[in-house]
Amino acid sequence: MPDLSQIVKAYDVRGVVPDQWDEELARLFGAAFAEVAGDGDAPAGGVVIGHDMRPSSPGLARAFAEGAASRGADVTAIGLCSTDQLYYASGALGLPGAMFTASHNPARYNGIKMCRAGAAPIGQDSGLAEIRALVERWADAGGPPAPVAGVGEGALTERDTLRDYAAHLRTLVPLEDIRPLRVVVDAGNGMGGHTVPTVLEGLPVTLDAMYFELDGTFPNHEANPLDPANIVDLRARVRETGADLGLAFDGDADRCFVVDERGEPVSPSAVTALVAARELAKHPGGTIIHNLITSRAVAEVVREHGGTPVRTRVGHSFIKAEMARSGAVFGGEHSAHYYFRDFWNADTGMLAALHVLAALGEQDRPLSALVAEYDRYPSSGEVNSTVADQAASLATVREAYGDRPGVELDELDGLTVSAADWWFNLRASNTEPLLRLNVEADDAATVAKVRDEVLGLIRIG
Repeated sequence: MPDLSQIVKAYDVRGVVPDQWDEELARLFGAAFAEVAGDGDAPAGGVVIGHDMRPSSPGLARAFAEGAASRGADVTAIGLCSTDQLYYASGALGLPGAMFTASHNPARYNGIKMCRAGAAPIGQDSGLAEIRALVERWADAGGPPAPVAGVGEGALTERDTLRDYAAHLRTLVPLEDIRPLRVVVDAGNGMGGHTVPTVLEGLPVTLDAMYFELDGTFPNHEANPLDPANIVDLRARVRETGADLGLAFDGDADRCFVVDERGEPVSPSAVTALVAARELAKHPGGTIIHNLITSRAVAEVVREHGGTPVRTRVGHSFIKAEMARSGAVFGGEHSAHYYFRDFWNADTGMLAALHVLAALGEQDRPLSALVAEYDRYPSSGEVNSTVADQAASLATVREAYGDRPGVELDELDGLTVSAADWWFNLRASNTEPLLRLNVEADDAATVAKVRDEVLGLIRIG
């Protein structure tokens, strides 16, 4: 039996191909997905499947489709797409969906992001554990049982959704009347190279395309724009060409990172606050979700614009669940994931990018001046520390700050310690022996002081 504990994560399937999983296993996942992702106890009558540009993606997606069809599900194959394009198809077609991608991981990796109809997330607590159990059982038995009597093989239909996806985004953020903008986009040889030209086609935007060639071996740099090393080329090109801004997408193009006209990175928290203000202008009094590592400026901006901020744990399953529960109009994370009620509560970096373009193009200031009102506090960024015992290190920090006057502690996600002019969050990694520290304060000197104090407590010895 394959060791699925190594590849079935909290929110998706991900591992090395073919060492940890292959097309045979993908076929079982497809069959199990069709069984679990339907309405109630009934298997799914149809599914939609897409894939990224990785060398292994077409074969894995095809095998998954065969497995789903073997359980009677009609398969709509949309081929090459970004993850948010797959979410669009799931929402627009009302079908459970599966996206083959490993996002920013190296070429030898691949994975499956799955959702129910309407792009509702599937994670460990919402179907993924059941899918894993079926795959394990069927792998032991040499394959799934025969479908119930009367259930035939599902049909396979190919469908191109790129233009419909682009048109839907542009109805949400009209850009036809903005001032002309010069935009550098670094697709990192990922799916942004597939989606960006169609989304921006015909708009008053001069596009300077970097690394748009689809290449799942990532020959230029890792497709992870949150690592500063991967936006060096973008920053230089913006400065060299005098562009108005730069955008960088990750491998499956569901995250978007922004740099201003000086080539300086714009904090995802500032983007969250900017988009929140725009969404609240459309939906007065709405609720905005933000995870607990975003800047406190986000909640301030939301309140200033008449909205209600709601703080959540880190992770898309928590954000999406809270958005559905509260009817929130928008949600943002420090990792550059952005969620929209108008996009089935799913995350789409492309829609956030369109909001930034619209906000910039509707006025005459440069982007650095525009975002200054949303980027209010210095921060440390995420600082990782390897520790032997995560729980013991967290306990040490909790004890050190627990009795200090004017300091509050909460454990919504890891340990958050807050004072009048600073706060920090310390969280354990789910997959590595790491503690992740984020500090924010009123000034850079306080950020450094708090950061060093906490690191001194957890890096003893």
